[in-house]
Amino acid sequence: MSNLPEQIKKLPDAPGVYFFKDARGTILYIGKATSLRDRVRSYFSSDILMTRGPLIAQMLELAKRVDYEKTDSVLEALILEAELVRKYKPKHNTDLKDDKSWNHVVITKEEFPRVLLVRERILLGGEASKYKYVFGPFTNGGQLKEAMRLVRRIFPFRDTCVPNSGKPCFNAQIGLCPGICSGAISKKEYARTIRNITLFFRGKKKSLLGKLEREMKTFAKKEEFEKASEIKKTIFALSHIQDVSLLKGEYRLEVKLPDKMRIECYDVAHISGVFTVGVMTVVENGEANKNEYRKFKVKSLGVNDTASLSEILSRRLEHPEWHYPNVIVVDGGAAQKNVVEKLLEKYGYRIPVLGVVKDEHHRPRNIIGDQTLARKYEKEILLGNIEAHRFAIAYHKKLRGRI
Repeated sequence: MSNLPEQIKKLPDAPGVYFFKDARGTILYIGKATSLRDRVRSYFSSDILMTRGPLIAQMLELAKRVDYEKTDSVLEALILEAELVRKYKPKHNTDLKDDKSWNHVVITKEEFPRVLLVRERILLGGEASKYKYVFGPFTNGGQLKEAMRLVRRIFPFRDTCVPNSGKPCFNAQIGLCPGICSGAISKKEYARTIRNITLFFRGKKKSLLGKLEREMKTFAKKEEFEKASEIKKTIFALSHIQDVSLLKGEYRLEVKLPDKMRIECYDVAHISGVFTVGVMTVVENGEANKNEYRKFKVKSLGVNDTASLSEILSRRLEHPEWHYPNVIVVDGGAAQKNVVEKLLEKYGYRIPVLGVVKDEHHRPRNIIGDQTLARKYEKEILLGNIEAHRFAIAYHKKLRGRI
């Protein structure tokens, strides 16, 4: 084991999967990591027996080398680890054996297949024949559920709705189901989505990206530009999975902050619930970036600012090709702040939310939320908030002027 410390120094500070091997090259243990270097280094602490147990301590006695496979994201490390453990069945990954509670991702044998999470005991109980594909096991249910939320944003799939029932299910309404329930997608088109999900869970992202590139070019050549554009968005999302980390904190999706300090500010404008609009303004490194501003024509009816805000944020989160913010600022108090926080929690994002509370003259009175952020970025927060109010009013007046 004398050469292992030198090998560890050469490991990258990047996500991936690592392999402890014995003198013959046999894989003893496979693990995933946010940082390969830091994770593998942690095995050589003085209290390893107490922290990781006798089986891992024994494995380290046998280990003579450590190899790795770097991934573009922690999500891919999570999926690759499960695929490789299933393939090689390393002796010291004993926590994966003889336990009926671990989760698997399965794809059913149906005309419009469902993508589901099932327990090991269900597979062993005779249900395996119902599934066309099985991926796993995944040892951490929390991580897997958050991973599935992200995968579903990229590849919307069916889980519980009834095909061609006529009415869009809730997931279809928020963009997580492709509309199998309402007949919005054909069997052939949906089969393409299932193939994409299968490739992804087999750890074949490069093959998947190549396939999508070819499909995009084919649609463009046929002048089906809307379909080509949708595939382009999917390619972008797959290429930027590294913006999200799954192996930190409470295993929620944690946004990797961009190089620039990006603050997104939101506001709603209407007259008694009529011509309701919403906007997003962006302040980056202290300056308004008007190229990043976005307008939303709100579909929710009635006077309900929190419902309008929820709709705007939901639609904003449907765009993984937009850079994620460091901070979200809403115009309003606790009610507006809470609805955004609940929405972010629902989708698994960890982004701090601040609210700008106004006085009776609509002048900023207070900033609620993380006070460290509020004090440090007060100027930028107020700039973005003022811009959001101006932009929302201008868009609202423009719509009214068309009638």
